[in-house]
Amino acid sequence: MRILLVGAGGVGDAIAKIAARRDFFETIVVSDYDLSRAERTIAWIESRGEARGRFVAAQIDASDPDNVASVAKEHGATHVMNAVEPKFVPTIFAGALAAGADYLDMAMSLSEPHPTDPHEKTGVKLGDDQFAQAPDWETAGRLALVGMGVEPGLSDVFARYAADHLFSEIDELGTRDGANLVVRDEAGNEIFAPSFSIWTTIEECLNPPVVWEKDRGWYTTPPFSEPEVFVFPEGIGPVECVNVEHEEVLLMPRWVDAKRVTFKYGLGDEFIGILKTLHQLGLDKTEPLRVRSADGPVMVAPRDVVAAGLPDPATIGPGMTGKTCAGLWVTGTGVDGKPREVYLYHVSDNEWTMAEYEAQCVVWQTALNPVIALELLSNGTWAGTGVLGPEAFDAKPFLELMAQPIDQGGYGQAWGLEER
Repeated sequence: MRILLVGAGGVGDAIAKIAARRDFFETIVVSDYDLSRAERTIAWIESRGEARGRFVAAQIDASDPDNVASVAKEHGATHVMNAVEPKFVPTIFAGALAAGADYLDMAMSLSEPHPTDPHEKTGVKLGDDQFAQAPDWETAGRLALVGMGVEPGLSDVFARYAADHLFSEIDELGTRDGANLVVRDEAGNEIFAPSFSIWTTIEECLNPPVVWEKDRGWYTTPPFSEPEVFVFPEGIGPVECVNVEHEEVLLMPRWVDAKRVTFKYGLGDEFIGILKTLHQLGLDKTEPLRVRSADGPVMVAPRDVVAAGLPDPATIGPGMTGKTCAGLWVTGTGVDGKPREVYLYHVSDNEWTMAEYEAQCVVWQTALNPVIALELLSNGTWAGTGVLGPEAFDAKPFLELMAQPIDQGGYGQAWGLEER
């Protein structure tokens, strides 16, 4: 397996670091628009003696499908791993297919709200553009594994596992994400510093959330709808969660039989207030505006300005404390015919991820899952063609490899099953 990793930001950096401790691949080409970022990631791996000549740095333009294809072909890539913002999905997706490589991502092609009724009806849904191209991937005999991060990704693996092993009938698949993370500056003051790309966070949180019901199909609600307090495990505790647009709701119903599918994110009052203010000021927009500067007028997208003004999520780990939890709440009828309610989850502790990988816990947790998926693809445990989500594959080998101790060939990352 020869992997072209597109993006050496927080998640891409963590993917390379996690993969460096595994032996399932021949080469990983760490690529980025800023070559120095790719080189920095490889230098970190080399300093720990884990590279063993298997890592190469390359410059890439993720916005240009021809360039993506060219870099993939130059290095003989068998798999293209997309680790950049979802606005680049169409070009990397096209470049991978043109290069004759398989493809993985952790976020899918972007949505467009319904033009007249955005808070009730769906317009273009997350991933629609990719699923529309499924016949092309099938004809080429290539696989595009989409939504293979943590959420989406691990949560979707949990959905497959619950359907196959825990439930005879599922009422609701509810992804629930929460944390008790705090970020402080050098003086010890708590600061606002999102732990994931603010560009992506704005996209997810201010777009109309999507809900799926078997009798109704996909429909939308206003942002931050249906608040609920969800109690997260391992000391995180109760967190208020709200509906957010997310890929799980668009993926799970395609392969898993359930009456309802939702995604709720524990944002907190402060974060919700900031997002609402950005929206009111138009700072969430992606269309460039004409702005005066000392060198004359320039065109700048407001959302890019917000992103530039906040700390890079890849750099906030040293000032962060706490844990993040990603999981799936499932209700329905158990295999014994009795009502059942469970929460399947994985917790990532920032103190541990920083000590082991110098990566903050949210990006590390996101990065873990595509590496496991790549390993399963490399040994033939997972296989397929077309555009598929994680639910299309057997969940048991994934969860076994994830939890198996490192000295026994696994990743040493226990996942939990909490009866509720």
